[in-house]
Amino acid sequence: MSKKTAATSKIEITSSEPVLMLALELGEESWKLGFSSAYGQAPLVRNIPSREKRGLMDQMAWAKQQLRLPDGARVVSCYEAGREGFWLHRFLVDQGVESLVVDSASIEVPQKRRRAKTDRLDLGGLCDLLARHLAGSAKPVWSVVRVPSLEEEDRRHLHRELKTAKQDRTRVSNRIKSLLANNGLPLPGWRDLVKRLEALRLWSGEPLPRSLRARLRRYAKDYKYYTERIQELSAERRERMRQGACDDPAAMKAAQLFSLRGVGINTAWLYSMEFFSWRTFRNGKEVGSLAGLTPTPKDSGKRYREQGIGKDGSRHIRGSAIELAWAWLRFQPESELSKWYQRRFGPGSKRVRKIGIVALARKLLIALWRFLETGLVPDGAVLKTDLRIRW
Repeated sequence: MSKKTAATSKIEITSSEPVLMLALELGEESWKLGFSSAYGQAPLVRNIPSREKRGLMDQMAWAKQQLRLPDGARVVSCYEAGREGFWLHRFLVDQGVESLVVDSASIEVPQKRRRAKTDRLDLGGLCDLLARHLAGSAKPVWSVVRVPSLEEEDRRHLHRELKTAKQDRTRVSNRIKSLLANNGLPLPGWRDLVKRLEALRLWSGEPLPRSLRARLRRYAKDYKYYTERIQELSAERRERMRQGACDDPAAMKAAQLFSLRGVGINTAWLYSMEFFSWRTFRNGKEVGSLAGLTPTPKDSGKRYREQGIGKDGSRHIRGSAIELAWAWLRFQPESELSKWYQRRFGPGSKRVRKIGIVALARKLLIALWRFLETGLVPDGAVLKTDLRIRW
């Protein structure tokens, strides 16, 4: 008998059960499929056009015939997480295929200085790793990605689009500043930028050259467009937090985090949509590990060295956790976490304080998880007195 979780993160299989193993290499123009039924078996390699769902199912039926497997044989597939996202996983599960989405960084590779790498070799390696995974290898051969639901994935688009719009606006503003500085001119201000740029003059009193003026005008229009887009997205997020705080669990968690002094709407929304609202943590260690804030010691023989944090999981959450830790020291100085940091790292050097802020970020992230799970406010922390003025 076989057993699998909803996320297909653990699969056990008996040696007598026939199974078709499928490894996929997903390209932009075409997909390579590798089929095998046993460890060490050279895979049957087939090519199909990208995203050809019917062709994929036909190739599975063909592989069962070639490998002399019954039509009802179990099918287990794997592919590396990437640009295709999770739609393929959902399609395969809907067709009765057990799908594994694998973190590509977790796949073991030979440590040779030079190694051959082709799609065919990668397919063979993936099929062997899949066979070891199904056989219940004592040592994990890879990390399986926890696939979010379609609704959980859809919640991420708003804040990710907002972040991209801010990055695009910063890129445009930096270009405007660089072009002005190249001609010895200061930035006249962002309000009514198009008119202010038209009024600029060179050091000699002459107007800006025609091509430069036209380029700055286009950049100014881009800056205005991104500013309006950021305002629109920010307003939508505030409205969703207000309306969804009663019926949307993710928005409720964001509002709960936002109620703490020092936690802004950006951090509250990011933590809820990307971290806390669609994952189940059993303890604080899992919280710190998923954020990549756990230590990585190197203890071999008589040598011991701390290599720093693991940096696994979401870099966005990790970066936000560090920023929130600095803000926590400023806005929650009487909390027990802030007092612990000041006792432990406050008297130290600048380098020691930077190391300590990572430890504080991990402790604070775990404290926020407990706050969401149990409603227990971190010791000594203060809630905002009026949320309306901060929406």
